[in-house]
Amino acid sequence: MLKAVAIIATVLAIGLAGVLVFALTKPDTFRVERSLALKAPAGAIYPLVADFHLWTTWSPYENRDPAMKRSFGGTASGKGATYAWDGNNNVGAGHMEILEANSPSKLRIKLDFERPFEGHNTAEFSFVPQGDATLVTWAMYGPAPFMSKLMQVFINMDSMIGKDFEAGLASLKKLTEK
Repeated sequence: MLKAVAIIATVLAIGLAGVLVFALTKPDTFRVERSLALKAPAGAIYPLVADFHLWTTWSPYENRDPAMKRSFGGTASGKGATYAWDGNNNVGAGHMEILEANSPSKLRIKLDFERPFEGHNTAEFSFVPQGDATLVTWAMYGPAPFMSKLMQVFINMDSMIGKDFEAGLASLKKLTEK
């Protein structure tokens, strides 16, 4: 009996070590990006993203917790605008600040998550005219500390976050193509 327990413990230890070593091989940074062509001028889309107050109309994260607490600060929109949220486990807590606002072509946002996991990332939106449409790209990138690498062993972050970005871009499309 004791020998069986020792064998099981050894196998588990080797398995755990293997997972930890595999996690170490993951990249030190991550990037998730999705794009969608919207049949609207960049000038009609950009304000919906540059004003955090309007994110409730299109962001997939805004309706996951009806009781989520929101606070806005800084400028009304564009560079210097801030937004903080505190919600349930589906949305967590964190804050954003628009660091760069080049209307109507680019927005860069400092994105800090406090829970369920701490994270310090950058979100970017770009708006590139393409004939009668605008190619909107939503990207998020940042460092991948060890805990992030460990999660990546079990969860495909690109698929998970990418689905949210696709939903948000589809909502922007609906709003601007009316």
